[in-house]
Amino acid sequence: MTTSPSSRRPSGARDLALVASFAALIAVLAIPGAIPVGGFPAPITLQTLGVMLAGSILGWKRGMLAVLLYLGMGLVGLPVFAGGAGGPGAFVGPTAGYLGGFVVGAGLIGWLVERRLPAYPTWWGALANVVGGILGVYAVGVPVLSAVSGLAFPTALKLGFLYFVPGDLVKVALATVVAAAVHRAVPDVAGVAPARDSQPAGVD
Repeated sequence: MTTSPSSRRPSGARDLALVASFAALIAVLAIPGAIPVGGFPAPITLQTLGVMLAGSILGWKRGMLAVLLYLGMGLVGLPVFAGGAGGPGAFVGPTAGYLGGFVVGAGLIGWLVERRLPAYPTWWGALANVVGGILGVYAVGVPVLSAVSGLAFPTALKLGFLYFVPGDLVKVALATVVAAAVHRAVPDVAGVAPARDSQPAGVD
């Protein structure tokens, strides 16, 4: 029996290629370096844009795998973290919580996006990116920042969260627009087959 294109799921090879590609994307987005904020080394980077894209486009499982692969690259010493850093030391410093938050963020974004797929309403995509890419990441990152650095939690919240919100909202907008275009062009990219009567991606 012939399988219709709308019922096909991505192959294992395609899954692996997508996971590896998005892990590389996150690494590339760390290349511009890190801008310290408020005199404390919780830097502004573009990594969270990659995390948002991974969850928004690949779904929760493959999005998390892409982030885990990225973290594994850094763990073994590849210079894929902000400012060209790499190695186990990044996982015990004051910004280590943000690395863990990347995994949580990609998972939350992907899970929320999959609630609506194969449609991708832009308002829902933006909400998913805010919940996962901002709130999810900082919910892990800020407490670890406070604990490891010895900063009072309100100070850590200011230095490790509030300063970043304007830039992160720009990343949310970019990730949402890009993800909407990808889901429109490749409706099954997240592994969810399009239904015949579903709305196209990007329809509000």
